[in-house]
Amino acid sequence: MYAIIAAGGRQYRVSQGDVIYIDKVNQEADSAISFDVLMVGGEGEIKVGNPVLDGAKVEGKVLAQVKGEKIRVYKYKSKKNYHRTQGHRQPYTKVEITAINA
Repeated sequence: MYAIIAAGGRQYRVSQGDVIYIDKVNQEADSAISFDVLMVGGEGEIKVGNPVLDGAKVEGKVLAQVKGEKIRVYKYKSKKNYHRTQGHRQPYTKVEITAINA
């Protein structure tokens, strides 16, 4: 069984036991988190919500707050002696999917 959930403006296809990285959510490690379900599928049957399925939830457990890979932002203007370098690491929340209740 799998589900499509929405978190942080993005949609994720998850199954029980999956570990996903979502945009940062202010919750402590080892706390529970739940998501609204847009669609549930599996075993030849698909249920689609409008926009979410009533009574369906995906339960998860926050594992950690982590940072993504560092990217370099480089700005340059030709013939003007203008160079700027900036780094960025996007914060993420690592979540393990514990149950799909549909």
